[in-house]
Amino acid sequence: MTSTTANGKTTRLLEFAETSSVRTHGELMTLNYGPQHPATHGVLRLVVTLDGESIVELEPVIGYLHRGKEKEAEHLGYHRWMPFTDRLDYLAPMQNNIGFALAVEKLAGIVAPPRAQAIRVALNEISRLTAHLIYLGTTGIDLGAVTAFFHCFKDRERLFDFIDLITGHRTNPTPIRFGGVLYDIPPSVSGPLRQFTEEFQRSVDEYEEMLTGNRIWFDRNRGVAKISAADAIALGLTGPNLRGSGVARDLRKDEPYDGYETYSFDVPVGSEGDAYDRYLVRVREMREAAKILRQALERLDGELQGGDLLAEDRRYVLPPRGRVLDSMEELIFQFKVVTDMRLPVGEVYRAIEAAKGELGYYVVSRGERTPHRVGIRAPSFFHIQALRHLARGRLLSDLVAIIGSLDFVMGECDR
Repeated sequence: MTSTTANGKTTRLLEFAETSSVRTHGELMTLNYGPQHPATHGVLRLVVTLDGESIVELEPVIGYLHRGKEKEAEHLGYHRWMPFTDRLDYLAPMQNNIGFALAVEKLAGIVAPPRAQAIRVALNEISRLTAHLIYLGTTGIDLGAVTAFFHCFKDRERLFDFIDLITGHRTNPTPIRFGGVLYDIPPSVSGPLRQFTEEFQRSVDEYEEMLTGNRIWFDRNRGVAKISAADAIALGLTGPNLRGSGVARDLRKDEPYDGYETYSFDVPVGSEGDAYDRYLVRVREMREAAKILRQALERLDGELQGGDLLAEDRRYVLPPRGRVLDSMEELIFQFKVVTDMRLPVGEVYRAIEAAKGELGYYVVSRGERTPHRVGIRAPSFFHIQALRHLARGRLLSDLVAIIGSLDFVMGECDR
């Protein structure tokens, strides 16, 4: 946008006003919304053109958090880059680990053991719950529902306690390894965690009692930022944002991984494609995530008890940590795998159903110690481009609800 003249107008803005599908009635004003703003959910700048309180045009400006993650992978190599994936969607870091591990495993031709797959499913769904609770709590407080924020973070803190018990870390634990997982979930943890999944259903009842039928919450979200199924697909929306428009696309069902095809769960979809439907989809997905988590824990304590955590392929898979401390051969294997692992020549794309949508990794190998290329298909990157489409013609006060309903995080957008 160009700077305004004394009378508050410029030629460029006047030309835009004449051609825009949004009818304008007076002088236009350009407003910078961010990059430091509590409702932008990250370091995002929105250049908003206003006619009074109506949004005539909106231009997202990204890049303030760019860290060169994809290029770092080409220098660090496969194993040493794994912890860097935690910092993409830092609200669901273990899902980033799983996506990258599945891509490398597909190229290497290895499969994680059944117990390791069940642990991955459990960690995946714990991550989904923590991410959706962040959405519900922060969007609630953005729109004035302060009580919901505290209730959501109470349950989120309990989940972080379980993550700490399993991995020894609360955030960025990196428990996933190529060919399996680093940490087990013992019965001393799985029992209380199963109890939590039952109690959590009552917590979701409380969330819905506070919000679903709340007149203010309904009015702030219903009919706001509607997007049709066709437009959602054209813009590349995935996850709850796509399912809110009525498209039952879920990679756990359509392109299953880690044994998801053996779990019983439903895929909630909306009908209107507005902010309210996206809220309902995420609330129902929390219920389904708790169901999947309980099934995974029952398998770990039942038929999968005592199974292996890592595949036995020393070309690509790190030895269990206990063996490295006791065996010189295993120590040598670990050194070789970390410093000189070479995947077969080829390229692969593998995606998972992350909390925010389709999270995919494109890996190109030329048989060298480091990948030739790594590309990340981050759902937040696509969701941000929908802001312009959804905001035109709405009031500035609706922008907070629109941003919250898309639930993006800048860590994976500016990668």
